[in-house]
Amino acid sequence: MQNEPPPPGTPPTPFALFPTAPQPDPVRIVVADDNPVIRAGLTALLSGREDITVVAEAADGREAYEAARRHRPDVILLDVRMPGVDGISALPHLVPIAPVLMLTYSGEPETVREALRRGADGYLVHGEFTTDQLVTAVKDTKEGRSHITPTATAALLAQLREPGATAHVTAQLPAAVSTISPQGLSQLQPLVGQSLSDRSRFQLSAREAEIMDLIATGITNQQIAAACFISEKTVKNHINRIFAKLHSTSRSEAAAKWLGTAPGSNRGVG
Repeated sequence: MQNEPPPPGTPPTPFALFPTAPQPDPVRIVVADDNPVIRAGLTALLSGREDITVVAEAADGREAYEAARRHRPDVILLDVRMPGVDGISALPHLVPIAPVLMLTYSGEPETVREALRRGADGYLVHGEFTTDQLVTAVKDTKEGRSHITPTATAALLAQLREPGATAHVTAQLPAAVSTISPQGLSQLQPLVGQSLSDRSRFQLSAREAEIMDLIATGITNQQIAAACFISEKTVKNHINRIFAKLHSTSRSEAAAKWLGTAPGSNRGVG
């Protein structure tokens, strides 16, 4: 028996009644910062979104640990300098509970290295990221993808200048940056000390020199974007300008000139 048509005047079934794909649960985070203004600002900023919710705030490492144990968040945003138990001291107690993303004004190389050594999944320095980039970093941290802003990246690159530092720095790198191969890191070590002279010789900006250092290791645009906390499109724009300044048409040609291995190169002369 065929279904009879609805009586005249019956409104059509709204699309809202049809099943829709379930929305992913929001990322649950704990915000730990001793500055109440920063803490409140971050909470207001992130809680205003449907895909992120702040489940607790903390003013020091001890409160962050207690909040993490109680709420079991997906990500912990952690400041470095806090009274009582600071962020660095709290890290070993927090990382077994949830991924920790450092969010701080502290960009000293020693602090960056110690935070990563103690298990931080990423390191963001205030003033070096946009709101959208922060949101992306929070979501990526939950999924095991790390973000490091330029100051933290520079701290790791600087450490590569130290003799025998390659394996030690590799062990400190979070997941998103650990894809740099040991071979690439060994190639990068001599580059760091030479970058300043090359910047002058090729008239590269500080950012372009940083990206050229990374290009020369053989990593991808995606990996460079993660390391520098910029979009792949921005990486490509920088690369186009770098190629123009180095009079190169490929990554390998640019790397050869940067490393001083191209025919006719006079690295270190003059």
